[in-house]
Formats: sequence, structure tokens, C-alpha cells
Amino acid sequence: MSHLLTLQTRQRLTPDTQAYTFTRPEGLSFAPGEATELSLLREGWRDKGRPFTFTSLPDAPEIQFVIKSYDDHDGVTRQMASLSSGEMALVTEPFGALQDQGPGTFLAAGAGITPFLAILRNRAAGQRLDGSRLIYTNKTTSDIILRDELSSMPGLTTHFTVTDEEDAPVETARIDKDWLADRLEDVSGRFYLCGPPGFVDAMRDALRSLGAAGDQIQTEDGW
Repeated sequence: MSHLLTLQTRQRLTPDTQAYTFTRPEGLSFAPGEATELSLLREGWRDKGRPFTFTSLPDAPEIQFVIKSYDDHDGVTRQMASLSSGEMALVTEPFGALQDQGPGTFLAAGAGITPFLAILRNRAAGQRLDGSRLIYTNKTTSDIILRDELSSMPGLTTHFTVTDEEDAPVETARIDKDWLADRLEDVSGRFYLCGPPGFVDAMRDALRSLGAAGDQIQTEDGW
């Protein structure tokens, strides 16, 4: 079953990332971490759906997606960057991507933060973030998505790093095994990983080498 959405607002968050707020149709429900396939009702694009994770709260009156656009190829995300209020999109029934399995350490790179947003927002709304930590890396400070919101979530410990910017207001460092070993008190908790495949593979290997078991680590399908 498909659901029809109408764009209400489009807000720029970083130079290449925007938040898209749509009307919420009756009958569309999802759990934090779930995704949908979205297609645009533009000529030539209706059959070119792409998966995106819901970033709004499950009970919010609107539907939100936070999406990074890639200008080097003419894909759905580039088309979305030019959407106007009132334009429409179709979404499928939600499907599983990440599951909220309790407090833990969330490791994200770049747009990999987006699958975590609904989980973190939902936990923040219920004051259930105590014991959780976010480690979020980007190339530059301007690439950090929703830094202020994430920093202010009660109970969430945040570590922001950048790799390609000197004298940044956050730590300039590449996340690796040694970095994690210096900052994790132990590896007994749950770990959520999302980002480019190389980042996810490197974080999984680092955590396992530090003693984390495979069933402690959750990744999103497709990353």
C-alpha cells in the first residue's frame, strides 16, 4: 500500500542536507528507526523510489525526512533538493532498518546520523537517553547535521569529530580502534553503527577487536 504525502516545508540544515516536512496521511504508522521507499510525483521519477528513514517522532502530526543531496549525479536526492511546497510524493509501508534495542553507543558518519534521529528523539522525549552516547564524525563542522539539537538532548553524551578541518570547534580526529579505546570505559553495552560501508566495517572490526561480541552490534541494512 502506498501513501500520498504533500510537502509543507523544506529547511536547509547543512550545505548539502535538508529537512523535508510532509503532511501525515491517515493510516501511516512507523517505529523509530524504520524506513520507507519514497518516490516523487514528477514526470519520469514516479518509478524511481529510494529508501529513506523517518526522522520524525512516531506520533508527530507531520512526517519528516532529513536527506543529503548528491549533486554529482541526477538522482532522487538531487530532485528533492528542488521540491516546492505543495509538491507530492508517494511512500510505501514502512520496513525495518534499525531497531531501538535500548541504551547504547551510536556511531555515525555523515548522513549515517539520519537513521538514528527518530530513535534518539523518541528516547529524548521519554527521558530515556541516560547511559547513551553519540559519536558522530564528519569532514568539516559545517557538515554536522543537527549539532545543536543533538548536543542538547538530556542524558545523551555527545562526541563530535571532524577529519578535514584544522582549528575546528570540535575535535579533529579520525575515529579508529585507538580513539575508541581511549574513550570507551568498556564494550559491554550495545552499539549502533551507520554510515558509509567503509566506516561501518572499520567500526565493527574495531569494536570486535576491543572485545565486543557480534550480537552487541547493530547496523542498518544497506550500509
